[in-house]
Amino acid sequence: MDSNEMLQKVKERLPEKRFTHVLGVVKTAIELAKEFDVSESKAETAAILHDAAKFSDREWMKSIIVSEKLDPLLLDYHAELWHAPVGAYMAKTEFGVEDEDVLNAIRYHTTGRAEMSDLEKVVYIADLIEPNRKFSGVEELRQLKEQGLDVMMEASVKHSIEFLVSKNQPVFPDSLKCYNYFVQQKGKVKE
Repeated sequence: MDSNEMLQKVKERLPEKRFTHVLGVVKTAIELAKEFDVSESKAETAAILHDAAKFSDREWMKSIIVSEKLDPLLLDYHAELWHAPVGAYMAKTEFGVEDEDVLNAIRYHTTGRAEMSDLEKVVYIADLIEPNRKFSGVEELRQLKEQGLDVMMEASVKHSIEFLVSKNQPVFPDSLKCYNYFVQQKGKVKE
């Protein structure tokens, strides 16, 4: 399935405002992929499909988490997190995506994780900083591009965690592991 077909199918599933966000993520992911020597076609595919499950029925998503033996811990957290791993399932079963890196970029675009691939980082960051995002601090995150992908990723996951904490929301363990990973990498001396 080519990218135009995927976009059309995703458009049919999403409200107009969310589809506009997807287009912004696609544009940003391709720009970041170019900048950081990541496959632009993989970045485009993952960005197109990252929110494909966003407005799916909660009970259906729950049934997929259970039947596909996805991380059962997801069910203890806000359903907002479910669309990412369920989206990876959809990307594989409905859109024919077989590339594990693309599937992981979709799977972890809301939480991040330790030891992310560069493609995963690109999609996570693009989702956060695409042009339609207007939150306080987004410009600062965008400007970190000059300092590299890992600096952007660490700042992005830190921002997401701080936002959740400010709202008294629990933080999924993958996000904490992601943050810790980047902080601990800085402390390691390259030999």
